[in-house]
Amino acid sequence: MSRKERGLTLLGFLIVLVVVGFFAYVGMRLFPVYSEYYSVVSAMKGVANEPGAASMDPARIRDLLARRFDISYVDSVKPQNIKIVRSGNGYSLNIKYEVRRPLIYNLDFIASFDKTVDLVRGGQVD
Repeated sequence: MSRKERGLTLLGFLIVLVVVGFFAYVGMRLFPVYSEYYSVVSAMKGVANEPGAASMDPARIRDLLARRFDISYVDSVKPQNIKIVRSGNGYSLNIKYEVRRPLIYNLDFIASFDKTVDLVRGGQVD
């Protein structure tokens, strides 16, 4: 009575290992970019919740953002990426930026982010 052996061959195991390793590598390259984005969003919401944010001078709002970015190690957002526009009862804070990082050899990935937060009277976020 012979039984068929079942299982993964060494070649099959190596192929699975390469595929899993590739996706793990891509995830490790993408995670810092998205982590930084969530720090940007958190800083924007923090400024929006600041008391009197809707009546602050745009230079003061930029200063608050810059301080929060320094604390969170946000390097991708430059001052020219920040737009502060007067809206009905406060300001509209928009940050739009791109991050370009190398992925593999001559392949890069580009992540584009665009987030808008309203600074309204009373420090409430819409």
